[in-house]
Amino acid sequence: MPEREQGWTLKTLMSSRLGVSRKLTSRLKMTERGIMLNGRRVYISVHVAAGDVVELRMEREISDDILPEAMPLDILHEDRDLLIVNKPAGVIVHPTHGHYTGTLANGVVHHWAERGEQIRFRPVHRLDRETSGVLAIAKNPYVHQHISEQMIAGTVDKTYLAIVHGSPRPPQGRIEGPIDRDPGNPHVRIVTPDGYPAATRYRTLESYPAVRASKVELELESGRTHQIRVHMTHIGCPLLGDEMYKYTDEAPLSEEERAAAERSDGWIGRQALHAFRLSFVHPGTSERMRFEAPFPPDLAALEQRLRQSES
Repeated sequence: MPEREQGWTLKTLMSSRLGVSRKLTSRLKMTERGIMLNGRRVYISVHVAAGDVVELRMEREISDDILPEAMPLDILHEDRDLLIVNKPAGVIVHPTHGHYTGTLANGVVHHWAERGEQIRFRPVHRLDRETSGVLAIAKNPYVHQHISEQMIAGTVDKTYLAIVHGSPRPPQGRIEGPIDRDPGNPHVRIVTPDGYPAATRYRTLESYPAVRASKVELELESGRTHQIRVHMTHIGCPLLGDEMYKYTDEAPLSEEERAAAERSDGWIGRQALHAFRLSFVHPGTSERMRFEAPFPPDLAALEQRLRQSES
């Protein structure tokens, strides 16, 4: 215990230095040997002194409701606190009604069981079923809490690659448009003045005029559901292969543009969106880490076909 913390209460130490939330503190208090000072269980109102040793122990948790299922996992990184995977397109992150198996959660729980680890499945964020790329999974509630707080503070960098219809104008910019549910379809999101604040930065990397398409890099400043798909549609550049958001009133197309769009949509069996990079401060080491997942084969093939269309 550093001398500067002499006389602090254990409660203050846990919240100010260790960043333990009130919710997590409550859980630790209910755990046997959850909060220990110099080898003894104590109340968090006690005062600490230089040289004291504080130990916090969280109970082991497992996802009893998730059936372990063997499946290939593209693991980008794993340590005692985090699992980072490259999620393939077509895979749901977490079991839902009607989808109890075949999800990423099933595969991850099986992976941990094979290693003898009892861990609850805690994705820090979500990716749509048809979106591929980097996904972070916390291995304990403390890590989940700290990365979630970074997301709220806007210090987590999330970069995506997408192939869209048309060419964004200007080629680089920022889309700011509140997002909320479509009153006529609760599964769809729209830009609406009464929505939740949302902003997306974009940069055009490559254009394919022959088929009226572009490859775009996008960075999220917020994390609304379907945000990239909604914002790109809002500026008239919906994603290739996106069945939910194509050809809306927000992104009208001429007959010529529609014909080109329908042709290129047929070249990809899902929305052309990939979570390319994720960067945040590791709660266990306080070091900034960056994880990247390469363009998957289906999008790389689409990119090649678009380039060939220009020749």
